[in-house]
Amino acid sequence: MHPVFRAALLRAALPLLVAAGSAGAAAPESSTPASPPAAARSCHLPGSVDALRCVSVSVPLDYAEPRAGTLKLHVTVAPAFRQGTRGDPLFVLAGGPGQAGTDVLGMLNTAFHRVRATRDIVFIDQRGTGLSGKLDCKSKPEHERMSEQELEAELRACITGTKARYAAYTTAASARDIEQVRRALGYRQVNLWGGSYGTRLGQAYTRAYPASVRSLVLDGVAAPDQVIPAGARDAQAALEAVFAQCARDAACNKAFPALRDEFNALVARLERGGIPLSLPDPRTAQPVSFTLTAGRFLGTVHNILYAPADARRLPFLIHSASQGRWGPFIARQNLSSDFGLDADMSMLLYLAVVCAEDVPRMTPALLAQDTGQLTKTLADQIPGMCRTMTGPAAAAPAPAPARIDAPALLLSGALDPVTPPHRAASAAKFMPRAQQVVVANAGHGVSQLGCAPRLLREFLDRPQARLDAACMAEIPAPTFQLGSAGPQP
Repeated sequence: MHPVFRAALLRAALPLLVAAGSAGAAAPESSTPASPPAAARSCHLPGSVDALRCVSVSVPLDYAEPRAGTLKLHVTVAPAFRQGTRGDPLFVLAGGPGQAGTDVLGMLNTAFHRVRATRDIVFIDQRGTGLSGKLDCKSKPEHERMSEQELEAELRACITGTKARYAAYTTAASARDIEQVRRALGYRQVNLWGGSYGTRLGQAYTRAYPASVRSLVLDGVAAPDQVIPAGARDAQAALEAVFAQCARDAACNKAFPALRDEFNALVARLERGGIPLSLPDPRTAQPVSFTLTAGRFLGTVHNILYAPADARRLPFLIHSASQGRWGPFIARQNLSSDFGLDADMSMLLYLAVVCAEDVPRMTPALLAQDTGQLTKTLADQIPGMCRTMTGPAAAAPAPAPARIDAPALLLSGALDPVTPPHRAASAAKFMPRAQQVVVANAGHGVSQLGCAPRLLREFLDRPQARLDAACMAEIPAPTFQLGSAGPQP
């Protein structure tokens, strides 16, 4: 799928989450390991310079319909550096929904480097993502210049033309897949690392197969009551935090004294019908003309808020745009399309999960409480996309979340626009052995920052011990960008 095509909906929400308690219960497969383990082949994949082991695990395409056939799951195993030291690997569950384990292999050299000393790291391409039958749409060069209405029509055509069995692509099905992978690889118990949507999947798997889980590390934690795309309040809080930080910073406040007013004026202009732009394409330097809409502007702002270092550029981008200099903002918008998460995401898998498990809970009362501008476009568009899908899983009342007894480490960034600390606190109510760590100067994703890789190793070695995470307070706040030369030294 062309990045612009995918970004028509995803810029407003990636990698926004769905509620951890809504997946339903899985059938009680045995918690004993399969024997012998599945055969692996040596493989080289982007994101890792080392040779890894790739395994194909066959699972039912539709657990409710045995005659529907099977699906091949791609699993990547990074063997422990020290052979024979630990029998409980770390299973990595990526975000989205729609991101694959092969999309985050680069974490081997950052977040998981210390853990890998004694444990295998197992990356799962969840059904419908990556190399596990990715549900996506064909790219077309003309997508680059299409309007949002034209892109939406293209997406609808892709949905109806794919003919996928969307009802089979749910969190409950992915949780059952994880158990099949554990058995196929011959592990008796596993540790889970989940990021973003992966925290929701990790909770669903642990509730379905408690005997299979030794411990959990959840980074950017989805709460059981969290509904996508009703995330406007969290996003607005993150934006307000940037405005407040700029106002307290002498240099930022001097450079952009009217930041909030400039932002509001831009949004008002965009909501009146968009802003026609003619400028050199930041990619090619060739002249381009198009109309920037409120949805794309706000979606890009939301995307920028995920990482504090990126968010500290936002005042400069807003001020430049308010002065008619749109080049820096458009360049940043293109960056997320060309190289960001939405370049990897499976749009149709995202919709299959959200349409079945979240849109039915987007009640008028919930949306009325979810005040904020940044995700409104997504909230308006998603229900229509869901009506286009054929056969999404039938909506069912979400059961009360069951207790999770496994030790858990819950990581939150205080500046996270989608899973701020209060979401982890809600999830922890059902985890009596959970430890929550809040990092003041972090956004969406903590495991790769500062001393976090060491803390992951310490927690996995002794998950029942109290973790001293004081070193995470040493992560500094990034400096603000005040001009075209980049952030301050």
